[in-house]
Amino acid sequence: MTVPRRPEPLGARPADVHRVWYAAYGSNMHRERLTFYLAGGRPPGGARTYPGCRDRRPPERSLPLVLPGLLYFATESPVWRGGRAFYDPDAGGETPAHAHLLTASQFSDIAAQEMYREPGVDLDLAEALTRGRARLGPGRYETLVCPGLLDGRPVLTFTAPWRSDEVAKRPPSAPYLRHLASGLVASHGWNAERAARFLAGRPGAEGRWTPEAVAELVERSG
Repeated sequence: MTVPRRPEPLGARPADVHRVWYAAYGSNMHRERLTFYLAGGRPPGGARTYPGCRDRRPPERSLPLVLPGLLYFATESPVWRGGRAFYDPDAGGETPAHAHLLTASQFSDIAAQEMYREPGVDLDLAEALTRGRARLGPGRYETLVCPGLLDGRPVLTFTAPWRSDEVAKRPPSAPYLRHLASGLVASHGWNAERAARFLAGRPGAEGRWTPEAVAELVERSG
Protein backbone atom coordinates (compact mmCIF):
# COMPACT_ATOMS: atom_id res chain seq x y z
CA MET A 1 0.00 0.00 0.00
CA THR A 2 1.21 3.52 -0.82
CA VAL A 3 2.30 5.60 2.18
CA PRO A 4 0.68 9.06 1.92
CA ARG A 5 2.44 12.32 2.77
CA ARG A 6 1.14 14.92 5.21
CA PRO A 7 1.53 18.70 4.86
CA GLU A 8 4.22 20.37 6.91
CA PRO A 9 3.26 23.48 8.95
CA LEU A 10 2.89 26.57 6.80
CA GLY A 11 5.12 28.81 8.93
CA ALA A 12 6.70 31.54 6.84
CA ARG A 13 5.57 32.32 3.29
CA PRO A 14 7.00 29.63 0.99
CA ALA A 15 9.92 30.63 -1.24
CA ASP A 16 8.44 28.96 -4.34
CA VAL A 17 4.92 30.14 -5.14
CA HIS A 18 5.11 29.54 -8.90
CA ARG A 19 4.39 25.83 -8.47
CA VAL A 20 1.83 24.53 -5.99
CA TRP A 21 0.36 21.22 -4.90
CA TYR A 22 -3.33 21.03 -5.76
CA ALA A 23 -4.84 18.72 -3.11
CA ALA A 24 -7.83 17.07 -4.83
CA TYR A 25 -10.17 15.33 -2.38
CA GLY A 26 -13.13 14.85 -4.76
CA SER A 27 -13.51 13.74 -8.36
CA ASN A 28 -10.10 15.13 -9.38
CA MET A 29 -8.32 12.45 -7.37
CA HIS A 30 -8.51 10.72 -10.76
CA ARG A 31 -5.75 12.00 -13.03
CA GLU A 32 -7.97 11.02 -15.97
CA ARG A 33 -10.70 13.41 -14.87
CA LEU A 34 -8.19 16.11 -13.97
CA THR A 35 -7.05 15.94 -17.61
CA PHE A 36 -10.36 17.48 -18.69
CA TYR A 37 -9.80 20.45 -16.38
CA LEU A 38 -6.30 20.87 -17.80
CA ALA A 39 -6.81 20.13 -21.50
CA GLY A 40 -10.54 20.83 -21.81
CA GLY A 41 -13.36 18.65 -23.05
CA ARG A 42 -16.26 16.61 -21.73
CA PRO A 43 -15.59 13.48 -19.60
CA PRO A 44 -17.26 10.26 -20.78
CA GLY A 45 -20.87 10.36 -19.59
CA GLY A 46 -20.33 13.86 -18.23
CA ALA A 47 -22.89 16.66 -18.18
CA ARG A 48 -20.40 19.52 -18.56
CA THR A 49 -17.72 20.53 -21.07
CA TYR A 50 -14.65 22.12 -19.47
CA PRO A 51 -12.75 24.92 -21.23
CA GLY A 52 -9.41 23.76 -19.82
CA CYS A 53 -6.34 25.68 -18.68
CA ARG A 54 -4.06 28.11 -20.48
CA ASP A 55 -1.23 25.65 -19.76
CA ARG A 56 -2.54 22.22 -20.73
CA ARG A 57 0.45 20.15 -19.61
CA PRO A 58 -0.13 17.27 -17.17
CA PRO A 59 0.97 17.54 -13.53
CA GLU A 60 4.71 17.39 -12.95
CA ARG A 61 4.11 14.88 -10.15
CA SER A 62 1.16 13.36 -8.30
CA LEU A 63 1.21 11.65 -4.90
CA PRO A 64 -1.17 10.56 -2.12
CA LEU A 65 -1.73 13.05 0.67
CA VAL A 66 -3.67 13.14 3.93
CA LEU A 67 -5.24 16.44 4.97
CA PRO A 68 -6.30 17.30 8.53
CA GLY A 69 -10.06 17.80 8.58
CA LEU A 70 -13.37 16.30 7.53
CA LEU A 71 -14.83 15.24 4.19
CA TYR A 72 -18.64 15.59 4.01
CA PHE A 73 -21.42 15.76 1.41
CA ALA A 74 -23.82 18.66 0.94
CA THR A 75 -25.68 20.78 -1.65
CA GLU A 76 -26.67 19.43 -5.08
CA SER A 77 -24.20 18.71 -7.86
CA PRO A 78 -25.58 19.49 -11.34
CA VAL A 79 -22.98 17.08 -12.75
CA TRP A 80 -23.41 14.10 -10.40
CA ARG A 81 -27.03 14.65 -9.26
CA GLY A 82 -26.45 14.30 -5.54
CA GLY A 83 -24.43 15.70 -2.66
CA ARG A 84 -20.98 17.13 -3.44
CA ALA A 85 -17.79 16.49 -1.50
CA PHE A 86 -16.60 19.36 0.67
CA TYR A 87 -13.64 19.69 3.03
CA ASP A 88 -13.83 21.24 6.49
CA PRO A 89 -10.25 21.90 7.67
CA ASP A 90 -11.45 22.87 11.16
CA ALA A 91 -13.33 19.65 11.93
CA GLY A 92 -11.76 16.55 13.41
CA GLY A 93 -10.51 13.61 11.42
CA GLU A 94 -8.41 13.19 8.30
CA THR A 95 -9.21 13.39 4.60
CA PRO A 96 -7.30 11.41 1.95
CA ALA A 97 -6.44 13.43 -1.14
CA HIS A 98 -4.33 13.25 -4.28
CA ALA A 99 -1.78 16.06 -4.60
CA HIS A 100 -0.92 17.23 -8.13
CA LEU A 101 2.12 19.48 -8.65
CA LEU A 102 0.98 22.27 -10.99
CA THR A 103 1.90 25.82 -11.89
CA ALA A 104 0.08 28.51 -9.95
CA SER A 105 -1.65 29.50 -13.21
CA GLN A 106 -2.90 25.95 -13.77
CA PHE A 107 -4.27 25.85 -10.23
CA SER A 108 -5.97 29.22 -10.80
CA ASP A 109 -7.64 27.96 -13.97
CA ILE A 110 -8.82 24.72 -12.33
CA ALA A 111 -10.22 26.69 -9.40
CA ALA A 112 -12.01 29.04 -11.82
CA GLN A 113 -13.69 26.10 -13.55
CA GLU A 114 -14.83 24.69 -10.19
CA MET A 115 -16.18 28.14 -9.33
CA TYR A 116 -18.04 28.28 -12.67
CA ARG A 117 -15.88 31.22 -13.71
CA GLU A 118 -13.99 31.70 -16.97
CA PRO A 119 -10.34 30.59 -16.60
CA GLY A 120 -7.55 32.90 -17.65
CA VAL A 121 -6.76 35.08 -14.61
CA ASP A 122 -4.19 34.20 -11.96
CA LEU A 123 -5.59 34.14 -8.46
CA ASP A 124 -4.02 36.26 -5.74
CA LEU A 125 -2.77 33.54 -3.39
CA ALA A 126 -1.13 35.88 -0.86
CA GLU A 127 -3.88 35.73 1.78
CA ALA A 128 -4.22 31.94 1.57
CA LEU A 129 -0.45 31.51 1.88
CA THR A 130 -0.11 33.82 4.88
CA ARG A 131 -3.36 33.09 6.77
CA GLY A 132 -4.05 29.56 5.56
CA ARG A 133 -7.39 30.58 4.06
CA ALA A 134 -8.89 33.12 1.66
CA ARG A 135 -12.55 33.62 0.77
CA LEU A 136 -12.84 34.64 -2.89
CA GLY A 137 -16.65 34.57 -3.02
CA PRO A 138 -19.78 33.14 -1.38
CA GLY A 139 -19.98 30.03 -3.57
CA ARG A 140 -19.43 26.41 -2.67
CA TYR A 141 -15.84 26.13 -4.00
CA GLU A 142 -14.79 29.77 -3.66
CA THR A 143 -12.74 29.48 -0.46
CA LEU A 144 -9.05 28.61 -0.79
CA VAL A 145 -7.37 26.59 1.95
CA CYS A 146 -3.62 26.16 2.41
CA PRO A 147 -3.10 23.43 5.03
CA GLY A 148 0.70 23.53 4.79
CA LEU A 149 3.69 22.76 2.60
CA LEU A 150 5.12 19.78 0.73
CA ASP A 151 8.80 19.94 -0.16
CA GLY A 152 8.75 23.69 0.40
CA ARG A 153 5.82 24.35 -1.93
CA PRO A 154 2.29 25.30 -0.81
CA VAL A 155 -0.54 22.79 -0.69
CA LEU A 156 -3.79 24.37 -1.89
CA THR A 157 -7.37 23.23 -2.27
CA PHE A 158 -10.80 24.85 -2.36
CA THR A 159 -14.01 24.29 -0.45
CA ALA A 160 -17.10 26.09 0.82
CA PRO A 161 -16.94 29.05 3.23
CA TRP A 162 -19.18 27.42 5.84
CA ARG A 163 -18.31 24.83 8.49
CA SER A 164 -19.57 21.28 8.12
CA ASP A 165 -22.05 21.75 10.99
CA GLU A 166 -23.59 24.84 9.37
CA VAL A 167 -25.10 23.21 6.28
CA ALA A 168 -27.68 20.51 5.62
CA LYS A 169 -26.10 17.28 4.45
CA ARG A 170 -27.13 15.56 1.22
CA PRO A 171 -26.35 11.96 0.22
CA PRO A 172 -24.08 11.54 -2.81
CA SER A 173 -25.24 9.69 -5.91
CA ALA A 174 -24.11 6.19 -6.83
CA PRO A 175 -21.97 7.36 -9.81
CA TYR A 176 -20.23 9.96 -7.64
CA LEU A 177 -19.47 7.49 -4.86
CA ARG A 178 -18.20 4.99 -7.40
CA HIS A 179 -15.88 7.63 -8.85
CA LEU A 180 -14.60 8.75 -5.44
CA ALA A 181 -14.02 5.18 -4.28
CA SER A 182 -12.15 4.35 -7.48
CA GLY A 183 -10.01 7.45 -6.94
CA LEU A 184 -9.07 6.31 -3.45
CA VAL A 185 -8.17 2.86 -4.76
CA ALA A 186 -6.03 4.31 -7.55
CA SER A 187 -4.30 7.10 -5.60
CA HIS A 188 -3.89 5.56 -2.14
CA GLY A 189 -3.77 1.88 -2.99
CA TRP A 190 -6.78 1.10 -0.81
CA ASN A 191 -8.94 -1.90 -1.55
CA ALA A 192 -12.61 -1.44 -2.39
CA GLU A 193 -13.74 -2.37 1.12
CA ARG A 194 -11.57 0.25 2.84
CA ALA A 195 -12.61 2.97 0.40
CA ALA A 196 -16.27 2.00 0.90
CA ARG A 197 -16.00 2.12 4.70
CA PHE A 198 -14.44 5.55 4.58
CA LEU A 199 -16.99 7.07 2.21
CA ALA A 200 -20.03 5.45 3.84
CA GLY A 201 -18.93 6.98 7.16
CA ARG A 202 -18.79 10.58 5.90
CA PRO A 203 -21.55 12.99 6.97
CA GLY A 204 -24.16 13.06 4.26
CA ALA A 205 -23.50 9.46 3.22
CA GLU A 206 -23.63 7.98 6.72
CA GLY A 207 -26.98 6.32 7.35
CA ARG A 208 -27.90 6.50 3.66
CA TRP A 209 -25.17 4.31 2.21
CA THR A 210 -23.69 1.17 3.76
CA PRO A 211 -20.07 0.12 3.20
CA GLU A 212 -21.37 -3.02 1.48
CA ALA A 213 -23.44 -1.00 -0.99
CA VAL A 214 -20.54 1.33 -1.83
CA ALA A 215 -18.14 -1.60 -2.24
CA GLU A 216 -20.61 -3.22 -4.63
CA LEU A 217 -20.57 -0.06 -6.76
CA VAL A 218 -16.79 -0.29 -7.10
CA GLU A 219 -16.83 -4.01 -7.84
CA ARG A 220 -19.46 -3.53 -10.55
CA SER A 221 -17.40 -0.77 -12.19
CA GLY A 222 -14.31 -3.01 -12.22
